Amino acid sequence: MTAGAPRVRTVRIWSAIHTWTSLLSMAFLLMLCLTGLPLIFHHEIDHALGYEPVVPEMPAATPRLPLDTLVAAAEARKPGAVVQFVSFDKDEPDTVLVGLARTLQQVPGDHFVGLDRRTATVLIESRPGAGPMGFLLKLHTDMFLGLPGKLFLGVMALLFVAAIVSGLVLYGPFMRKLDFGTVRHTRSARIRWLDWHNLIGVATVAWALVVGATGTINTWADLMLALWQGGQLAEMTAPYRGVPRPQTLVSIDTAVARAQMAAPDMTPRLVAFPGTAFSSNNHYAVFMAGKTPLTARLLKPALIDAETGRLTDMRAMPWYVQALFLSQPLHFGDYGGLPLKLVWALLDGATIVVLGSGIYLWIARKRSVAPNPASAVSAKRSSPLEPSA
Repeated sequence: MTAGAPRVRTVRIWSAIHTWTSLLSMAFLLMLCLTGLPLIFHHEIDHALGYEPVVPEMPAATPRLPLDTLVAAAEARKPGAVVQFVSFDKDEPDTVLVGLARTLQQVPGDHFVGLDRRTATVLIESRPGAGPMGFLLKLHTDMFLGLPGKLFLGVMALLFVAAIVSGLVLYGPFMRKLDFGTVRHTRSARIRWLDWHNLIGVATVAWALVVGATGTINTWADLMLALWQGGQLAEMTAPYRGVPRPQTLVSIDTAVARAQMAAPDMTPRLVAFPGTAFSSNNHYAVFMAGKTPLTARLLKPALIDAETGRLTDMRAMPWYVQALFLSQPLHFGDYGGLPLKLVWALLDGATIVVLGSGIYLWIARKRSVAPNPASAVSAKRSSPLEPSA
């Protein structure tokens, strides 16, 4: 056995890992990249198509109406429905979104009403997943299969990460006789595409790892929130276990004001009503957020007694939920405004080229193996050093 035999065997193992993790996940990764490209600009597209409210210009000092007035206006649009939550947009502070459903426990709700906080004018009404972006988001997150679809795509994302790592390991042996960035234009189309595949792949490796890792975390969202509900939230509401929902609730304005008193350096982002999945029968859950680009993504729930308006508990959510909150906007480049989104779109397009060229290289490689023994031996000897897909 020659001295280089263990190295060749190792390279062949990594080549097999790269080939099969790529092939098993390729079709789904292409779907994710193609649907993810417009989703990077989902706010801009929804706004252009009328699926986001257009806020009228008014003097800066125009006072805002009480939240109870806004909730009543939303309820009037959907008689018989119950209010599940009130949501505040950090980018449009003069709007509020009220979520309604047939029952408090229904997830998700079936009707959203967006209102102007200064006039109670209805700016928009919609259902969950409305519009082209809603369709693409559902396809991107779970392929319309719910939790099983999310977990399946999570496995595909893990295979993607394994393909990236194995491709990076193979890149060193493959390039040991070539300068970085070399594209052999005088060689066959297959060799040229192999060089482009390797070059674009290594140039985008950091971004691809970030998107693959955050995509995997995002597929666990339902499990993480269920873990939080059964753990920390259950602990926070334990003294009220078994106590029926109050007949009369304190004002939502009172609940929000009490939460802001407890966290004056934070702003409310969501209020879950008593009896919903994110509170208890006896509490408003007021989710507060920071004011910086980073802390604005991290929520801290304040539980307000729905009968007395008293703060009963307030604590930071567990690390795994915080990791989820940070990974969601990072996955779509939603931290740095339009410039970062454009960068994300270019990198997404580059990844589509890598995936497409990987499919071509695998098909071309199979066709290039000649039926005679000499050609087969030659192909076998060269294949471990070529990342196949």
